[in-house]
Amino acid sequence: MSDTLFSKIAAGEIPANILYEDEDVVAFRDIGPQAPTHVLVIPRKPIPTINDLEPEDAELVGKLFLAAKRIAADEGIAEAGYRTVINCNAAGGQSVYHLHLHLLGGRPMQWPPG
Repeated sequence: MSDTLFSKIAAGEIPANILYEDEDVVAFRDIGPQAPTHVLVIPRKPIPTINDLEPEDAELVGKLFLAAKRIAADEGIAEAGYRTVINCNAAGGQSVYHLHLHLLGGRPMQWPPG
């Protein structure tokens, strides 16, 4: 596994407020939340960016979104609505180079987002 903060969280080497995990996905609260609910959903497989995805990763990416759906329901934000975001590289706002989906909710989201 690559040596990022998120890979260490996925491996259990760094503590995090984990809300969901299975053999492929780990989800935990963001330590710098941008909304009342801000959860990061990551694959256990170390994929640096969206640009590094391969066709065989399609099912794994789907699992990130299914986990986000489940967490949104568990957090009570599914019916009101929420946002999912995946940033790619520095200009896209990515700061940790381990693919991660942001699940944001608990307040109205503005548009455009950035």
